[in-house]
Amino acid sequence: MSFPRYPEYKDSGVEWLGEVPGHWKAVPLKTVSTHNDDVLDESTTPDAEIAYVDISSVDGINGIKMKEDMLFSAAPSRARRRVKHGDVIVSTVRTYLKAIARIRDPEENLVVSTGFAVIRPRGELAPDFLGHLVSAGFFVDQVIARSTGVSYPAINASELVAIPVPVPPLPEQTQIAAFLDRETAKIDALVAEQRRLMALLKEKRQAVISHAVTRGLNPDAPMKPSGIEWLGDVPAHWTVLPLRRSIQFLTDYEANGSFADTKANVKIDDGEPHAWYVRATDLEQKRFGIVEGNRFCDEASYEWLRKTTLFGGELLVAKRGEIGKVYVMPDVECRATLAPNLYLIRLNAILTPSFAWYWFSVDPGRAELVLADKSTTIGALYKDDARSMLIVTPSIEEQAEIVKFLNAESAKFDTLTAEAQRAIDLLQERRTALISAAVTGQIEVRGVV
Repeated sequence: MSFPRYPEYKDSGVEWLGEVPGHWKAVPLKTVSTHNDDVLDESTTPDAEIAYVDISSVDGINGIKMKEDMLFSAAPSRARRRVKHGDVIVSTVRTYLKAIARIRDPEENLVVSTGFAVIRPRGELAPDFLGHLVSAGFFVDQVIARSTGVSYPAINASELVAIPVPVPPLPEQTQIAAFLDRETAKIDALVAEQRRLMALLKEKRQAVISHAVTRGLNPDAPMKPSGIEWLGDVPAHWTVLPLRRSIQFLTDYEANGSFADTKANVKIDDGEPHAWYVRATDLEQKRFGIVEGNRFCDEASYEWLRKTTLFGGELLVAKRGEIGKVYVMPDVECRATLAPNLYLIRLNAILTPSFAWYWFSVDPGRAELVLADKSTTIGALYKDDARSMLIVTPSIEEQAEIVKFLNAESAKFDTLTAEAQRAIDLLQERRTALISAAVTGQIEVRGVV
């Protein structure tokens, strides 16, 4: 869709805002609104129930995603801002999160974090227009630019409401807000469709992998019971073995001593790369590839960790925390060694790392990893349990055929998923641009049906 521009413009007097329609004005937000008017009284009875909204419960597109019911006595000290219908909440901490939401028909006991500025429109500012105004790209950019702090950027509410904003006549605000509500709803519906498509592609991908690693590629192959209830039948010429039968070498980063010894003897920094210090966070969730931001260890540290030297092709399995994550170490460009929370597994001649990765990336192989977790608190996979995990073992030649097939199929799914993500990105860019153009008067939408 293309929209006309207004017949006449004037300089807003604000450099970064530029021109606005001739009959609009540009004023600080505080001249057409108030902020942080209502606070939950400290004398509130301890057993009073509140519905609390924290910054992590809000995003700029979906608004308030979650509310937490709690007693006042158990509420955090930041649960103090009261809101009412027509307010707009804007995060003043971690402003890069763009946590902005319109308040519509709230519960009587709804309370938001003091990390929000609660903006309340005066009579000459329509609440729905205000919602679009403070979520517009130009306003969010100004909030972020005026925030201070590196890891936890924040802005004072008084400085936030000092930001100049364009203000059209009230009837026009209502028209613009109605137009944007309608158009953004259409865009959001298209985005939701693309996300559903991505979820279906993920499910289909998992199904294709699961079928290939448990049934093979030949639909006419004779089958036999695997002897394992959750696995069912497998091709008659396959075997089901504990992983220990396929392991040549299994170790971890504590191979040279205790956790305390290793911590005391290993120096990790971002300096000259004597050796990569490979962590789970450095590895892509897909089979191969190291992401940027690697850490390195010095010569002495590398010597301490020499038993976990990586050459490429090793199976790396998470041993703490997120049990179920499995990686294949890519070919290394320099020496590399293993960081905490991963086992290094070198396989023998009956199992390839690529096939093993596909097996453990979907059920039933992934279920084996989860079942091997014996921890009742933080996930923990012990070596004996890792060795006992079951895995199907076709011939090496058949493993290679299955991996080749799955690599090709995965590439197709990756392409379709990337196309869906590009569509989402374009739709969200259009959403942002449309809001900014409408609330700054760069397009005229009065009378648009």
